[in-house]
Amino acid sequence: MLRNKEFSRFAIIFLSLSAILIIAGFAVNTGAGILAAASSAVFGAAFFVFTKMRYNRLAQLSKQIDLVLHNADRLELGEADEGELSILHSEIKKMTLRIREQNDTLKKDKQYLADSLADIAHQLRTPLTSANLILSLLTKNTDEQERQAFFRELEGLLMRMDWLITSLLKLSRVDAGFAEFQNEPIAVKTLAESAVRPLLIPMELRSIELHIDIPEDAVIQGDLAWLSEAVQNILKNCMESINEKGRIEIVCKENPLYTELLIHDSGRGFDAEDLPHLFDRFYRGKSTNATGYGIGLALCKMIVARQGGSIKAQNHPKGGALFAIRFQKILPLASCDLPLSD
Repeated sequence: MLRNKEFSRFAIIFLSLSAILIIAGFAVNTGAGILAAASSAVFGAAFFVFTKMRYNRLAQLSKQIDLVLHNADRLELGEADEGELSILHSEIKKMTLRIREQNDTLKKDKQYLADSLADIAHQLRTPLTSANLILSLLTKNTDEQERQAFFRELEGLLMRMDWLITSLLKLSRVDAGFAEFQNEPIAVKTLAESAVRPLLIPMELRSIELHIDIPEDAVIQGDLAWLSEAVQNILKNCMESINEKGRIEIVCKENPLYTELLIHDSGRGFDAEDLPHLFDRFYRGKSTNATGYGIGLALCKMIVARQGGSIKAQNHPKGGALFAIRFQKILPLASCDLPLSD
């Protein structure tokens, strides 16, 4: 307490004034001097005790703050009945609760990051192990045809790894909020054609029939490049789930409230236990025959959601999987104009 400059200055001023009053009192008469000395002593003692109590309370608050900064599990702040100290106590209590909430959030984020890194490492380890095995076989194999087959398989593994790393980077950009989305009118038919174009040859090789039924005037608001990525991920999922000579339908439906893009395949659909987790990151399904990395649909949902849309997946009543991407209807500006009165 004595180290406080303000308290030291006040003590010096108080002692100086007390000395002056005591000297002046004794100058008048002895009784006045004794009264001045007694009053100064009582007032000084009362002020010292009161200040000491306040400093002790502040020391307790400081100790509690230090515990919070060191991630203490328990925090006990008693009630204060004094004016400014009570206000300070209330603000510190709010601050400590806020810090604890942020610490809890950081712990959860740290655990989520650790789990994500473990999942990423697992996803990359599988193709890397296969690539290393193929390379060891190549060094021991002299048959040209078998070596060419190994080279093609190795090329496929490298392409899958490239797609995986690219998708993870896109996922992290969207997740961190670094991805910039354009907000422009997009013809739904243009969106579907842009998403389908890179997949036309693989579909033709697998004899997959593609049917697109989208009105020319159907329009949504968003970013064409990112939404094409989302739709393309859904189409890849559909291609993985159907056999050769399957069928994929892309249909657009509209009503006064929203525009909906429906993608239906002729595959086996989803297991009931997988439906709630289809868009979870790194979820690959309970089936032992599940392929993929569990990234495409998670990225798709994030892209659509960040642009104000929604997406859901379900089993089609006639069989196969059904994905529905829905965006709020764009109303023409003319329909919002109010008639002017004469």
